[in-house]
Amino acid sequence: MNLSSVSAGIQRSFPIVRHLTPPLIALLLAVLLFFAGGLVKPNFVNINQATNIVRLAAFLGIIAAGQTLVIISGGEGIDLSVGAVVTLAAMLTFRYTNGNNGLIWWGFVLSCGAGLAVGFVNGLGIALLRIPPLVMTLGMTGVVQGTILVVTQGEMLGAAPPLMAKWIARPLVFGLPGVIFIWLALGVLMWLLLNRTTYGKHLFAIGTNRTAARLSGVRVQQVVMLTYMLSGLLAGFGGFILLGFSQTVFLQLGNNYLFPSIAAVVVGGTLLTGGMGSYWGTMSGALVLTLIDSLLRAMELEQAYQLIIVGIILLALITVYGRQRSLRQ
Repeated sequence: MNLSSVSAGIQRSFPIVRHLTPPLIALLLAVLLFFAGGLVKPNFVNINQATNIVRLAAFLGIIAAGQTLVIISGGEGIDLSVGAVVTLAAMLTFRYTNGNNGLIWWGFVLSCGAGLAVGFVNGLGIALLRIPPLVMTLGMTGVVQGTILVVTQGEMLGAAPPLMAKWIARPLVFGLPGVIFIWLALGVLMWLLLNRTTYGKHLFAIGTNRTAARLSGVRVQQVVMLTYMLSGLLAGFGGFILLGFSQTVFLQLGNNYLFPSIAAVVVGGTLLTGGMGSYWGTMSGALVLTLIDSLLRAMELEQAYQLIIVGIILLALITVYGRQRSLRQ
């Protein structure tokens, strides 16, 4: 018995699964996991816990936004420099503002600009020099991390402006932290970008078949370059937002978000081969991963068992998604 037959059995046993989209499946799974938490730990299901989970998921979701664009673009695209860019952006804001509320705006520009610059170099190497995305972005990871070490000499001197914590991490409206509203606004902007712009249409086209897209008049190289620039820009924005929560910077700050950012995209139903996906799915995937992490921590399982459980859940979701795609085709 292979994974395809298992997936087909699931479809026959639960016909409703056939009509659920991957983002909706991930969202329903997040809801189920949240209420299942009440069985694992008393008082897990409450409004404060729900708010905290969404807040933590927001940071992952924001950082995974650019990763979503890169993976949709296809061409074996995965941006491995995301984690390093997050750290670089947070470090630049930390050092430049040095706790000065009046410099927050310039810290924001500096963070996003640094991410955009890294993304430009990534796009240049991938689109024009034909360097494989994994190789190019991995190489840029080393360059960025080395730059951070040269600039800081291993010491993260500075301070986060107090207003950043107030606007981003602390309750702002109706008891909800500002990062949740920022995440929702980003979700709307990403939806508009992917579904209501020429760039979005071209992005899905090159992700599906770059040769066909090129023959249809799509400027593939320009779209790829813009995609990696946006990925860097959004990672820089994510680093700026993350600083508002952490209030400090260390050399591995962004590394913890690299592989979860890829997993969130996959759990949300975006094809790793490109051409199909959505940011709403990534948002749902970020919620699922954050809930799984919270539940496993509440259960106080050993790290090895946590990794096994996460792997099984990922495989199960990918299997169901794969069956849905074959049905659509």
